[in-house]
This record gives sequence, C-alpha cells and structure tokens, in this order.
Amino acid sequence: MRRSVPAAALLLAAAGLLQATAAQAREFTGLVHARHDLILSVGVPGIVARVPVVVGQRVEARAPLLYLDERIQATEVQRRKVTLDDMSELRATEERVRTLAPLYEDTRKLLNARGAVSREEVARLELELVTARGRLAQLQAQKTRERMELTAAEQDRDQRRLTAPVAGVVTRVDTDVGEWAKPGDALIQLVDADTGYLKLNLPPAAALPLKRDAEVPVRFDATTGIAPIRAKVSYVAPVIDPASGLVEVRLAFANPKGAVPSGIKGIVDLPEGGR
Repeated sequence: MRRSVPAAALLLAAAGLLQATAAQAREFTGLVHARHDLILSVGVPGIVARVPVVVGQRVEARAPLLYLDERIQATEVQRRKVTLDDMSELRATEERVRTLAPLYEDTRKLLNARGAVSREEVARLELELVTARGRLAQLQAQKTRERMELTAAEQDRDQRRLTAPVAGVVTRVDTDVGEWAKPGDALIQLVDADTGYLKLNLPPAAALPLKRDAEVPVRFDATTGIAPIRAKVSYVAPVIDPASGLVEVRLAFANPKGAVPSGIKGIVDLPEGGR
C-alpha cells in the first residue's frame, strides 16, 4: 500500500530546493564602458590656429575638431591647383596632332599616286607628327604627375586638421589657440556612449557557459536611480588570465542619449555552474 506524503512536507521540500538554487547564484560586479572613448592627437606638430568645438558638444564622424596653422600648406595646394588647371599647352598640342595627322596622310597619298610632292616634304610632316604625338604623351603624363602632387599637397594640409573618427560627444579639450601641439599630446577626448558594454571578470564556472548573444539582466545600485537593462553577451575571452584565474566577459547594450553613464558599476546574477 502506497503512503501519501503530507502537503506541508512537499512545500518544505520545494522551498529547500529553491533556496539551494538561489544559493548557487552569485552576484558579480563590473564597470560600464562606452563603445568608443578616444583620446585624440595630431599627426604633425604645429601651432593651434582654431578649435571649433567645446566640451559637451555632439559631433558627427569626420567633423573638424582642431586646426593647426596651415597657411603654407594651403598656399601650396592653391599653387598645385593652378598648375594642374593650366591646360593651354596640352590643348594646343592636341590641336596640332589633329591638324598634322590628316595633312600627313593626304601628302603621303599624293606622293604615292602622282609624285606631286617630294619625299622630303612627306618625311618632314611625318617627323612633325611623331614629335607632336610624343610631346602630347609627355604633357598627359605631366598632368598625371601634377594631379598626384596636388593630392599629396592636400594630404599634407589635411594632416593639420584633426577630425572626429566617429560620432560622439566632446568630453575634454586640453589645448587652445596659439599653443604648440605635437603628435602624442592628448588634445581632445571624444566619447561615443550610444552603445555601451559592461566589463566583468568572472570565474570560469560562471563565464564559460555563457553563449554569444545570450541576454543577461543587468541592474545598478538603487541609489543611482538607473533602471535595470538587458544586455547581450558580446565577448567571452577564450583564455583564463593566469594571474587572477578569471575570464573577461563583455555585455553590450544599446544606450541612447547615454542613459547609463560610463564608469558606473553594473551588477549581474549568474549561477556558478552556468546559465
């Protein structure tokens, strides 16, 4: 005969199971980072001529952030443009070739048909045509070189312009007009926080079971007033750090208008034996 189990005993057993499961979950804390947090510098040394941005300003990708003095380079670009745009000799030589080519053919036909012209005249026209075609090829090659030289001059000028590599918000400007700037100087900080990620260092038992694109709830300290979010696993390090024995994990999340500021602590609850 089967013995029935009291309902109270079943409830106690279920509660004990829930407590055991909860005990397996651990709280892990990491720091929120912006997708891009860039310290920008110039590629060549020079005197700062203009800084068209201020702290807190949102800029688009390729927007100008800083100009070095480029007057010499701008003059060189203009000189190269004038040289490239001067097509007078090229056009005259093209016209000369167009004129000589049919004249030579007609003269050669007259020599072959009736001998109405001398061989010397035909040879002279042929030499003039060959010379004109050679000069035309030289001028065309020269224009190609001039176009390349103009491009090089424009690149040299553009090296004196610091532009935004990505869209973002200017969070620091550490230079001013008239100051000397050189490569390696931290001049402008640009942060793109529209997408953020929570960086965690987890024990292997909690990190390795995580799968890419798996959703993980993230909460923040109640005092911050920031609502919990759901993030996706974007990176799980393939190696364990030998010094700490931990695995780096990144949880990415959309962050419109920078609602979750960089540097804040994020908290996740993960079972030590995996998800």
